Amino acid sequence: MKKVLASVIAFGLPVLASAQSFDYFQRLLGQFKGLLNTLVVILISLAVVFFIWNVFKYIMAGDAVEKGKATTGMISGIVGLAVIVSIWGLVTLLKSVFGVGQGDQVQLNNLLPGQQ
Repeated sequence: MKKVLASVIAFGLPVLASAQSFDYFQRLLGQFKGLLNTLVVILISLAVVFFIWNVFKYIMAGDAVEKGKATTGMISGIVGLAVIVSIWGLVTLLKSVFGVGQGDQVQLNNLLPGQQ
């Protein structure tokens, strides 16, 4: 364990100390943010398609068992969509509360009461 810690410190600190690696980490975080934004759009799209597919299954169902399965699928689609959108809204609310704006930098004036 001590050897692993020593190697991380020996090789990790100089990399973290250079300005170029800081730019690298900023770009990496920007790419991760873009990936998460794309993932949210894909999840919302899948939830809507799942809901619509189950609506069609409900319309085309002949017996009560198939209609029951389609109804369960529609409810699952609505719940999934509501969860995704509410988490998305919660993240937006937290960004607003903590002052993270377009530049993704925290404004300390908003976090420290009584200081301007």
